[in-house]
Amino acid sequence: MNQWLKKVWKENKYLVVFVSLMLVFRSAVADWNDVPTGSMKPTIVEGDRILVNKMAYDIRLPFTHISLLKMSDPQVGDIIIFDSEVADKKLVKRVVGTPGDVISMTDNILSINGQELNYQLAKNDSSPSGYKDRVEQLSDVNHFVRINNQGSQLSNFNSVVVPKGFYLALGDNRDNSADSRVIGFVPRNEIVGRSKKVVMSLDYDNYFMPRSERFLHTL
Repeated sequence: MNQWLKKVWKENKYLVVFVSLMLVFRSAVADWNDVPTGSMKPTIVEGDRILVNKMAYDIRLPFTHISLLKMSDPQVGDIIIFDSEVADKKLVKRVVGTPGDVISMTDNILSINGQELNYQLAKNDSSPSGYKDRVEQLSDVNHFVRINNQGSQLSNFNSVVVPKGFYLALGDNRDNSADSRVIGFVPRNEIVGRSKKVVMSLDYDNYFMPRSERFLHTL
C-alpha cells in the first residue's frame, strides 16, 4: 500500500499541488458564484456567474470563516456574498444598513437615518408587466431596483436599528427577495466577500447559451 501511494504521489504530485493551491485560492482569495434566482434583478440575473473578492473585507484561514486580518468593513451599496446560517445557503444581497444605522421602508421607499432616498424611473425599463425599474441613490451608489406596482408584504417595515456586528441587506428585486426582512440582520462573520463584476452568464431559458453582453459586466 505504501509503495502504491508513493508511486501515485510521484506520478501526480504536480497535479495534486496545483489542485490544492487552486482550492486554497478559491477559498481565501477569489472565486465565482452562480446566481440561480432573480432576487437581485435587474442588477444580477439568473445564470450570472459573479466574481467574488474574498479578500475585500478579511484575510481568512482557508476553508473557514476565521479572520486572520481585517481589511475593511462592508459599506452601504456593496453587493455582499454571505453564508447564511438562517437560510442554510449562500446568498447575494446589497448592504443598505451598517451598524448603528436606523432603517425603515414605506411603499418601497427606503429611509436611512431619517433621510428618504431619491428614486428616478429607469430609462429603457426592462421590467416585466406589473413591475417597474427605478434608479435608487444609495449613498454614493446609484443602482437599479425592481418594484412590484401593487407592492407586497415586503414593501414596508418599521424603523430598526442595525446592531453592532451586523448588517441589513436587501435584494434589488425588492418584492421578490428573502433578505434581511425575512432572515434578519446579516452577521459580520458570515460575509465571505464582495462582488463588482459578472464573469460570465448563461441563459437558462435558451439552452444555457452564453450571454456575451454580460461577460465582464460591471455591477
